[in-house]
Amino acid sequence: MKPDDLMLMAYVDGELSAGESREVEDHIRASTEAAELVALLRASSVNYKQAFASQKLPPVPDSLTRKIEAITRAHSAKNAAASANDPPVPLPSAVPAAAPVRSRLRAVPTWLAAACVAGAFCGGLFLRPGTFPLLSRGTPSSASAAMASSGLSPWVTAAVGYQQLYTRDTLAYADENSASTSKIVDDIRREDKLALRIPDLSSAGLTFKSVRRLNFNNKPLVQIVYLPEKGPPIALCVMKGVKSDQAVAAQMVDTMHVVTWRQAELSYALIGKTEGVDLDALGKRISNREVEQLL
Repeated sequence: MKPDDLMLMAYVDGELSAGESREVEDHIRASTEAAELVALLRASSVNYKQAFASQKLPPVPDSLTRKIEAITRAHSAKNAAASANDPPVPLPSAVPAAAPVRSRLRAVPTWLAAACVAGAFCGGLFLRPGTFPLLSRGTPSSASAAMASSGLSPWVTAAVGYQQLYTRDTLAYADENSASTSKIVDDIRREDKLALRIPDLSSAGLTFKSVRRLNFNNKPLVQIVYLPEKGPPIALCVMKGVKSDQAVAAQMVDTMHVVTWRQAELSYALIGKTEGVDLDALGKRISNREVEQLL
């Protein structure tokens, strides 16, 4: 039998019997193409934990790790409920570093997921339109029911779920200068067709940190992030819409304070935890153009 790609992959992963391995080795000696494929498969067998250990990554905030663990538990519970009639499949408690790469990828540990998320925040991987749709409508957390019954627009619900991942440490490594911010804003105005204004909220004790290009259901969504003197970040999210203007309204969703309004074909959501900042009053000031603009 001529070994196929799956058999070559199993050979590289050390999952074949001695007889099957000899059969594959004979095929490799006779086929340059098979030999090249095996070389590529071997090159892809990366020890991911060792690779990350050699990188100087920022520390992962404990709150972010807890969020990821909660999402993982919720996802596992959902899968368990969906397959309640199936026979149980035992899962290993840990996967050794020497395990085949495809086995390691099937059981990515929490530390790696957290490192990837933290690295993505710092490296901007979540900020490119079309590459990372904002959290889906069904946010997998204990706040799902509260947000579902809040009457918020789906994009605001998604933005609230995204904001709940933020801590002060999230922005500790942000290093966006005025030139890069100006370019991002120009791209938003030109490519996303959003008449974006960046409010200066320093009078409310909020320091501008960054502006991020996201998307929701393939529609551009902008997140302007501020850091208060104390407590977690606060975000002003903006999305284009064609609905009529709507006055400022506020409500609590789980632990997050959400202030929304619509104005000049733009929908706004001011999201954060009210720790020394009156978001209701601040939303009205932004809506009434009573704050200066940074750009």
